[in-house]
Amino acid sequence: LKNYFFKERFNYSLKKFIENLARKNNLSVRKIYLYDAPPFQSREPDEKENKMKEDYDKFIASFKKEDIVVREGRTQRLKTGNSFVYRQKGVDMLLGIDMVGAVKEFPALKTVVLLSGDSDFVPVVEKLKFLGINIILWTYFERNRKSPFSRSNYLIRCVNQYIKITKEDFQEVKNEN
Repeated sequence: LKNYFFKERFNYSLKKFIENLARKNNLSVRKIYLYDAPPFQSREPDEKENKMKEDYDKFIASFKKEDIVVREGRTQRLKTGNSFVYRQKGVDMLLGIDMVGAVKEFPALKTVVLLSGDSDFVPVVEKLKFLGINIILWTYFERNRKSPFSRSNYLIRCVNQYIKITKEDFQEVKNEN
């Protein structure tokens, strides 16, 4: 998303970004989770795969340094014709498990914030709402169906509240280095 707003390299702190959005919306942050999958590694990784993994490890280390809990799935490689297709596996499931698990981990929990645009999370959102948890969606979307940021109305309708992220939200937490 930040690459959509900013054409040149843009450094910001994810933790500050989340804390700033929370503060604007009178929320407090207890724990931040990040869900991703490392780049595919073959049995004998080539130079490109090694470089991608090295860069990914640095990327993830920066989040861990900020006390962000990183949960990782895996990357699957499928050959289709003469090329490969890469897909994250298990990432959405980890997020869903952790969202429901947060109810037990934090008994006083009243609100969960989901920073996403993926309508795959509708079932877990509905389950949490059934359990009495308020769900807020932080997202960015455009109503143009051909846009990469076209969102399912299903996701937006199922949450208690949604907040549209803006370019200014990123600018407010820009790193100066």
